[in-house]
Amino acid sequence: MSEAAIVPDSQHRGFVARLPQPWRDYASLARFDRPIGWWLLFWPCAWGVLLAGGTTRWLLLLWLLLGAIAMRGAGCVYNDVVDADLDRRVARTAARPVASGRVTRRAALGWALLLCLVGLVVLVQLRWQAGLVALASLLLVAAYPFMKRITRFPQAWLGLVFTWGAPVGWIAVRGDGLDALGALYAGSIAWCIGYDTIYALQDREDDALIGIGSSALTLGRHVRAGVAAFYAAALAFWALAFWRLRPDPLVLAALAPIALHLGWQVLTLRPEDGGNALARFRSNRFAGLLMAMACWAVANADQLTRVSYL
Repeated sequence: MSEAAIVPDSQHRGFVARLPQPWRDYASLARFDRPIGWWLLFWPCAWGVLLAGGTTRWLLLLWLLLGAIAMRGAGCVYNDVVDADLDRRVARTAARPVASGRVTRRAALGWALLLCLVGLVVLVQLRWQAGLVALASLLLVAAYPFMKRITRFPQAWLGLVFTWGAPVGWIAVRGDGLDALGALYAGSIAWCIGYDTIYALQDREDDALIGIGSSALTLGRHVRAGVAAFYAAALAFWALAFWRLRPDPLVLAALAPIALHLGWQVLTLRPEDGGNALARFRSNRFAGLLMAMACWAVANADQLTRVSYL
């Protein structure tokens, strides 16, 4: 990929661009200038809440959004500390605050701790069972930065980590229906692997040079087919989750909008074009909204059916 095709890791847009340089570095560490990450972390939380029947739990959803922003930020800071040596060798990430030396590792870890304290405030707002589920993700989060060093498919581990909000959101509302929850979570993992494979297309050349794993590298020229397969698996698992809650073919129609959107991503993906890959990756924020609407529709199917007869 040529230098002109490299998409900057951070473009300091919005309020982050107006901050003084030291503050800007800390905001960049937490990726406050790249909200796509916290939306992708939040949407599985919302799906869990909505599909479990918490369609009027707006305060819970707001708490989970705050938690997604804080914990995504903390995870990014931790990842940057662990990966500083690798980031210096990748064109897209070489200017990150820790990799470039503008922020020390100790200062970065202090910032991560502060963000974790915000996450703790969110945690105590949940049912204790959901709090325990949320805490169980910490080992997965801690191990993630090392996966690219020991596996050719680190996106699978990211799928486990980044969609953990689905069980947290579900358990925050109810403790039964775990078969439907399992299918929802499995589909969310497949979705995450698909979109992060698209994201990883930007770094294929650098990843190959420094010898770290990536699903985009592993799939090679079959990357579009691979993404399609993961998205198809996501839709199949989500259909199973809906069916386990409400065995009615009509509820599966709720997945049609997101199925069309994911299909559009695959059909228009140009693997050699970093800008195209980044745009398709970012479009998953809208995909998450479509899935949230589907979960809401399934949870309210009885009410919608009654209205249709009036």
